[in-house]
Amino acid sequence: MLHHGTTRGKSRRSRLAGMVLSAGLVVSVSGCGLLSGEDEAAESQGGDGSVEKSAITVAHLPSIDVAPLYHAESQGYFDDEGLDVTIEQAASGQAATQKMLGGDADFVQSSYVPFMSAHAKGTADIKIVADAVSAAPDTFVLVAEKDGPVTKPEDLEGKKIAVSATGTIADTMVMSYMKANGLSLENVEFVQMSFPDIAAGVANGDVAAGTLIEPFITMGAETHGVTTVADISTGPTEDFPLAGYGALAETVEQNPKTVAAFQRAMEKATDEMQDREIVEPVIQETAGIDADIASLVNLPNFHSTLDASRLQRVPDLMVEFGLLDEKLDVDEMIARPDTT
Repeated sequence: MLHHGTTRGKSRRSRLAGMVLSAGLVVSVSGCGLLSGEDEAAESQGGDGSVEKSAITVAHLPSIDVAPLYHAESQGYFDDEGLDVTIEQAASGQAATQKMLGGDADFVQSSYVPFMSAHAKGTADIKIVADAVSAAPDTFVLVAEKDGPVTKPEDLEGKKIAVSATGTIADTMVMSYMKANGLSLENVEFVQMSFPDIAAGVANGDVAAGTLIEPFITMGAETHGVTTVADISTGPTEDFPLAGYGALAETVEQNPKTVAAFQRAMEKATDEMQDREIVEPVIQETAGIDADIASLVNLPNFHSTLDASRLQRVPDLMVEFGLLDEKLDVDEMIARPDTT
């Protein structure tokens, strides 16, 4: 399903709700260029100073991880900082990152793997501007059909496993889990499938198992009867950094006040996400779920502050499983805009 254009406010959140539930989700580009490349770059007042550009586009993958982003919008925290934010959804972290590389998004929320892979390979000089979430218990799991070919972790060997995208945190965490539990990765086939489609693919027998995050874990159990066979955010990947917000280094360097304003708004919103009573109404709108489902989902650990030592776990795991050829220093990727 292809959706054209973007809107703002509650109408956009309602449209997003339907998009999250759509199979084969693809969102059209907005045509917005990089922050530094448009004629709109006139300064506007916001926060404790001016921003280089007020109108920015943020793209993200489908998950409840972006609850703080929508909370910041609905509560006017971006407005307070002089930012007019358009939010778009992409099918995966890779797709969101491609929107940034193609000049169609200023900031993107993605799993960290595409960011670090692109940076290490020289595809793009990417800076991490805000953290998003780390894995909490039962928030990143492998599901299978009840009474199907996979009923326990040992059954994963040699099977087809659906992941939101290959070469990302999804298949990397599966590999880490299997290795940590002494399971063979030989003949395991990773099949790319969007999060909204994975539970159905498992239930239909297209794949033997699949990785899911919330709210798709709870929705998959309710709609398709899939069941969790392994929590892959355990052992080496316990509390593992999953996703954050990135931008091109050029964007950060040329628009430090805009970046700092975004960081302040996200930090304020994320701090409030520690209260589940605030989170649940937000994810009802952004994920298109009812109050009952929202009350059942397991929430990730929401973060906004960037901790280099914690984020270093991601490229280290990537090196272990061949996604990076050599060690990457995450500290050099963290955006610390100079607004003086």
